[in-house]
Amino acid sequence: MSEFIQAGKFKAQCLRLMDRVQRTKRRIVITKRNKPVAQLIPIEKDVSVLFGKMKGTVQILGDIISPIEEVWDATH
Repeated sequence: MSEFIQAGKFKAQCLRLMDRVQRTKRRIVITKRNKPVAQLIPIEKDVSVLFGKMKGTVQILGDIISPIEEVWDATH
């Protein structure tokens, strides 16, 4: 269930409404001339960052920098 609020009222009460959304986890739809234009939604706390997620899961065995002795042809 969503709550609807006019843009002018939202502007005047923005910080209080942000606190309410965080506390209740319910979205607020902001309207302008009775048409929805935006929504204020809660952020999920368990949003994971992908960068570095696999850190420590790979083990390098041997030299990965030096050229290999194998001959290959990229056209086949």
